[in-house]
Amino acid sequence: VNILKDNIATATAEGRAEGLEKGLKEGRAEGRAEGLEKGLKKGREEGREEGLKKGREEEKREIAQRMKAQGIDPAIIKAVTGLDV
Repeated sequence: VNILKDNIATATAEGRAEGLEKGLKEGRAEGRAEGLEKGLKKGREEGREEGLKKGREEEKREIAQRMKAQGIDPAIIKAVTGLDV
């Protein structure tokens, strides 16, 4: 009877250890996947914002160049675009 109890206790302990190890592996994998997805999302958002900002700056430069080509006073160009001409 004691041997049976020892076997059950050993099997239970081994089962717990195995379950814990499996749970930790699964939890780490899920955590990595979630972290990667969040990182990619944030990177895309930051990249999009940076791209839009660069696009607006380029548009301002193009407008300033066209205004300058039309002979518009540099003070007006600066007031309109915020750029030094």
